[in-house]
Amino acid sequence: PAGSIAIAGPVGGEVIRFTNNPWVIRPALIPEKLGADRYTVINDFGAVGHAVACASKDHFVHLAGPEESLPAAGTISIVGPGTGLGVAHIWRDGHGHYRVQATEGGHVDYAPLDSIEDAILARLRQRYRRVSVERVVSGPGLVDIYEALALLEGRAIQPVDDRTLWSLGTSGEDSLAAAAVDRFCLSLGSFAGDIALAQGASGVVIAGGLGLRIKDTLLRSGFANRFTAKGRFAELMAALPVKLITHPQPGLFGAAAAFAREHLP
Repeated sequence: PAGSIAIAGPVGGEVIRFTNNPWVIRPALIPEKLGADRYTVINDFGAVGHAVACASKDHFVHLAGPEESLPAAGTISIVGPGTGLGVAHIWRDGHGHYRVQATEGGHVDYAPLDSIEDAILARLRQRYRRVSVERVVSGPGLVDIYEALALLEGRAIQPVDDRTLWSLGTSGEDSLAAAAVDRFCLSLGSFAGDIALAQGASGVVIAGGLGLRIKDTLLRSGFANRFTAKGRFAELMAALPVKLITHPQPGLFGAAAAFAREHLP
């Protein structure tokens, strides 16, 4: 028996703790408990990195920058909004070989760029001692964006969950929810650009279930403008192809690819 396990959180050490549920995994006990003689334990967004490295061109759609394929050599930054905010990068040598590096980049500090985002940050600071970008650029973050916009406009609102807000905002049924979705897209563009700069990227991929669900909204939004709005580096940013991975199960596909790379000839 063999298998691959993708975990939301760091995967080093004798005990692995998930960041989004109470599970604990002790890798040394996997053979005994699961009967697996070969296995791979990988960070969940590391698995997405393998998917980006191995997926065919048909599994990517263009979001911004030049309409060309992701480069065969250099660094590809990967940003994935979902229930949290995943960040990874892959490095390719141009000859089919690659390395994947999962990170915890979604937990860097949130950086507002205008007065509206200042208000979002101020609201979040009332609840959290430290506000990471994941508090805004993730599925649940839409609720705080929505409530901050309502406060700015002096509008009374009823409590609503993030799934309902995404539906209302992407369909245009609710103008305030639509404004919140657009603000989310702006923040995602800013953050993706920051990660590309920090990692020296030659291309960028947006992953995660949320990115796929709002593909059309992203294309209509100010995502691309925010991505390139990096001052003296705007021209450099505009030259980077930005793609959305559309594989239906990138995590499972990437975990399988990681296992095959480690264990199969």
